[in-house]
Amino acid sequence: MTNATPINPTNGSLKIMPLSQSDYDAWLSLWQSYLTFYESSLPLETTNATWHSLLDSNVSIYGFGAWQDDKLVGITHVVLHPNTWNSTECCYLEDLYVNQSVRGQGVGRALIEQVYEFARQQNCNRVYWTTQEGNTTARKLYDTIATQTDMVQYRKNL
Repeated sequence: MTNATPINPTNGSLKIMPLSQSDYDAWLSLWQSYLTFYESSLPLETTNATWHSLLDSNVSIYGFGAWQDDKLVGITHVVLHPNTWNSTECCYLEDLYVNQSVRGQGVGRALIEQVYEFARQQNCNRVYWTTQEGNTTARKLYDTIATQTDMVQYRKNL
């Protein structure tokens, strides 16, 4: 993975960097909080498979962390994939979570800006994501940094 350039939002002590093997425990804590936020749970095998995919250079899944004063306070995971509408890959921002104690301080914005930069470096044609309709706090941010489409997602779990 390309090394990320630290991004410094309004809080100068915030650094956004790729996740590394030594970040597992801090990542796991945020990952579990993220799952709780979405009233979900996953088997430990799935969580560990996700972690290993984030670190595996042969898998097109990448993870970034936001550190404030050397503490991991936010995470994002992205998936690069081909598509039928362009000749370059898309960047799907699959997961984004910021610790509740630092929300509203620019961490989410900084993580998304890092994803934008990473996607540019990878020559992606777009970054996209979904969120719950009722996630109004996050949607206020998203409305300022991206365009909401009129697409409706359908899903059949298999």
